[in-house]
Amino acid sequence: MERVKELGLNLTEEEVAALRASLGRDPNDLELAMVDSEWSEHCSYKSSKQTLKLLPTEGKHVVLGPGHDAGVLDVGDNWVIAAHIESHNHPSAIDPYGGSATGVGGVLRDILCIGTRPIALLDLLRFGPITQSQHSKWLFRNVVRGISDYGNCVGVPTVGGEVEFDESFERNCLVDVVSVGLGKRSDIILAEAKYPGDAIVLVGGLTGRDGMHGSSFASATLNENSDMDRSAVQIPDPFTKKLIIEATLEALKTGHVRGLKDLGGGGLSCGLSEIADRGKKGIDVDLSKIPLREHNMDPLEVMISESQERMLFVIEQGWEKEVCSIFDKYRLRNALIGRATENTDLEIRKDGVTLAEIPSAVLANAPLISRKSKKPNYIDSLAKITALKQPSDYLAMLKSILALPNISSKRWVYEQYDHEVGIRTVTKPGQAGASVLRLPNGKFLALRADGNSRHSFLDPYQGSAGAMAEASRNVIAVGAKPIGMLDHIQFGDPGNPEVFWSFEQSVKGIADYSRSLEIPCIGGKVSFYNEDKFTNKAIKPSPVITVIGLIDQQKDLMGPKFCGESNVILVVGMTRSEMGGSEYYEEIHRITGGQTPKVDFEYEKRLHKSVLAAIKLGYIKSIDDCSKGGLAVTLAEMCIQSELGATVNLDQVPTDCIRLDEILFSESHGRFIIEAEQNRCEKLKLLFKENNVPCEDIGFVNNSGLIIKSNGKEIINVKVDEVRAEWSLSISRLMGES
Repeated sequence: MERVKELGLNLTEEEVAALRASLGRDPNDLELAMVDSEWSEHCSYKSSKQTLKLLPTEGKHVVLGPGHDAGVLDVGDNWVIAAHIESHNHPSAIDPYGGSATGVGGVLRDILCIGTRPIALLDLLRFGPITQSQHSKWLFRNVVRGISDYGNCVGVPTVGGEVEFDESFERNCLVDVVSVGLGKRSDIILAEAKYPGDAIVLVGGLTGRDGMHGSSFASATLNENSDMDRSAVQIPDPFTKKLIIEATLEALKTGHVRGLKDLGGGGLSCGLSEIADRGKKGIDVDLSKIPLREHNMDPLEVMISESQERMLFVIEQGWEKEVCSIFDKYRLRNALIGRATENTDLEIRKDGVTLAEIPSAVLANAPLISRKSKKPNYIDSLAKITALKQPSDYLAMLKSILALPNISSKRWVYEQYDHEVGIRTVTKPGQAGASVLRLPNGKFLALRADGNSRHSFLDPYQGSAGAMAEASRNVIAVGAKPIGMLDHIQFGDPGNPEVFWSFEQSVKGIADYSRSLEIPCIGGKVSFYNEDKFTNKAIKPSPVITVIGLIDQQKDLMGPKFCGESNVILVVGMTRSEMGGSEYYEEIHRITGGQTPKVDFEYEKRLHKSVLAAIKLGYIKSIDDCSKGGLAVTLAEMCIQSELGATVNLDQVPTDCIRLDEILFSESHGRFIIEAEQNRCEKLKLLFKENNVPCEDIGFVNNSGLIIKSNGKEIINVKVDEVRAEWSLSISRLMGES
């Protein structure tokens, strides 16, 4: 263990003993470093793998599920879409610009190495309160800039995402990036080396000392002042990435690329061991063939470097020259660094001397860890918090909530992105709850990412199920049927039994919803150790879900803009007295606690069926999911989108609430606001009634403003321009740019 400490590695005594037993000898320094990278939590999922087996991974659209570089869904006519999510949390906390940019680069490589062209990005971001913290403003500004610059330079549009602010992210921002790719089912390629003699070719950027110990760094608590931490942040190069995308897709057309793997976490150690293990073969590597950026790099540095923009190609023996000529054409460095072998060992040589020799199965498969689990005491005590004094001025309250960073317009973010490059974007950021892309077969793809750390803190099971329910509703609200999802589950130290209990409950919530609604998981990510050494405080549980939906016909495309004066406004679903984790409790009253919104899986099935049927029948003119901020916020946002008003009577809302503020600001799940023409209203209500889904008309569209009544009295009457001013400029003002 002394050598492990001297090398700056994170292997435990038990892991070193397991490695020694597998090898039948003591590992040398290079072997220890390689294993440290691959056995890190970031690469191996050694704490989470058993729990993740709860997730359903099969469905009629699923081509490839979890365990590959990207999940793949069949969208018809031999077309597939690939999707993956990655995080760059620790690097972004140290270097927000470079950390976020390389996060984009990494997830683009994941999509590319499944054989598909990246066509879209979504970013899911978490920061401390920008109303109070200059540090969080600095992180926010530079993370957005890093994502924007990289995506814009490489020519892949950022079409959506979400942002959440909470004090638990002050020292540990979360930066997650989703990428989606498009390709032909017949062109899918896997990360494997199956045929002895095939060439292993390294393509792209030079190998340097940036990104050293990156995967280990991502698997430990954060220490912002550590020089080692800063050296673990990789250096982005989007212009090289653009060349890699085009060269890779052209090389695949030759038919002689038999495996493909990006070099991300763990660098060559992980990339080589994983393609060897998947192919059940070995690989013989000559380190002297690897192009280096820096002089005097020792073998350990070469093998664990996470320098960016590098890809491993497995090329059919005898066709190396033809394939590599394509890389030469794009002026990409390429080097034949080894070959697949009949045995199953990863052998690293230099100048004829063997430096490391490990069975690929040992290196690629870390021993699993059984973690202790304990329900936190705060869960039950915070759930008992109940009613507050009702406000006297509901209009002032609505304006305050609309201006909150978690509610207000994210224009400041998405206007920095190029979201139209590639000409596939149909519904752009800010226009609807989900982004919509045009597919080559005439269908449309809907994408939405959601999460709610405040709900998940109070009830990890319901919070994670609720995140998936909300993402699904947003996809349905543009007319799409959910066909698959990605999860990203982010927590503190899994060695803390209370953290691990919350993780387990989150996975169970996602799994139960996914199985009940038949929305399979096609991939995801687990990010632990999101806490820092300054405060010993972990982030709130932060599962985020990306739901992917499919729209068969353009006529079914929906949006949240009111369409016509005098059309009927209806509310679907029950508004309940579930205020725990709401923006109203947390931000207006500074109270953490109360009953968290609950998800009824059987009801959700009926809801999805009813709304999609109503859209197909042409009963719905506009629709929006009702979630964060509640009913009043959803109505205000629909008015802002359309520049039309709404007159609404709260007495008609299906609810078990007895307080007006709860009806207005509850964040209960399973609700939509729908606009319908008067002659379709009764048919619409009957459809929902037949499926046992509450639906009532609560008002009508007007051209004057947002008017909300209760017991015959107006409690809110405001011009649309007035609420737009609060909602649209809040973040720009906070960032000093309005």
